[in-house]
Amino acid sequence: MKKSFVVQLVLLLALVGFALPAGSVLASSHGMHVEKIHFIIPGGAGGGWDGTARGVGKALLDSKLVEEASFENMSGGGGGKALNHLISTAKRQQDTMLVNSTPIIIRSLTGVFPQSFRDLTPIAAVIADYAALVVPNDSKYKTLDEMLADFKKDPRSVKVAGGSVKGGMDHLVPAMVIQAAGGDPLKLVYVPYDAGGKAMAGLLSGDTQVLSTGFGEAVGLAKQGQVRILAVTSDARLPQAPAVQTVKEAGYDMTFANWRGFFGAPGLPEEKAEAFRGVLKEMYSKPEWAKIRDQRGWQDLYKPGTEFTAFLEKMENDIGGMMRKLGFIQ
Repeated sequence: MKKSFVVQLVLLLALVGFALPAGSVLASSHGMHVEKIHFIIPGGAGGGWDGTARGVGKALLDSKLVEEASFENMSGGGGGKALNHLISTAKRQQDTMLVNSTPIIIRSLTGVFPQSFRDLTPIAAVIADYAALVVPNDSKYKTLDEMLADFKKDPRSVKVAGGSVKGGMDHLVPAMVIQAAGGDPLKLVYVPYDAGGKAMAGLLSGDTQVLSTGFGEAVGLAKQGQVRILAVTSDARLPQAPAVQTVKEAGYDMTFANWRGFFGAPGLPEEKAEAFRGVLKEMYSKPEWAKIRDQRGWQDLYKPGTEFTAFLEKMENDIGGMMRKLGFIQ
């Protein structure tokens, strides 16, 4: 075989992508293109992680930003099974993104699993579900100030319900609000329920005076007139409830976002990580994403790469500090 023919053959194979594995990052005039994404979901069908991964995957497919999206639910170990699987099979997970959220920080701090976000390649935060403090529509509390004033006089008069265990997000959020207001979070009477729906029922039946929950869960009931949202933990007022003040507006230096985002396998090439970040960023400009986001009450929260890592480190510090104060970790 002549040398010139060999050179031409090699060039031809390179041009048609013969030497590239399926799902590889391809160069284009618009930068790096992602052909396919495999989503690992560390929980069952119907949960927040499942909805986020499938919602993002659908938006990417419908807007033709990717050609193929697949989904794998992998429950177990509070999310640790999926985390360990991604780490232990990293070399063959170059097209994979793991969805996760604030619990990766809480469960790492409490030792539910030994790994943390530092063992993965942070891709980007994508959405936020801010927390909300909610009261029944006939509650005497019209403002956050009024509720906090009663708490400071008699902490046991203000029982707070939540849909997570003691030391979980629904407990930590009101504790951080109380601390920011100069109160003692150790005096908080937190009543845990098995799920958000049961916690809401406890509030409406009068068993508790306040509910700590996600804004996305609260806003629908607020629009139906069943509850009133005293405050949200976002930096600015949210478009779905423009009349509701933020905790910061009330004069207390506290914000909290239950982010959801994506991680790649450890050692993921930076070129591939940047391609994932780029396609997620481009998704925000597509009507297909806006439709899914608005239907589910999500807020955009794009924090890529090193910005995502810094955000996670700050949250770990804030949550860890409160958990130590409440005695849940040493």
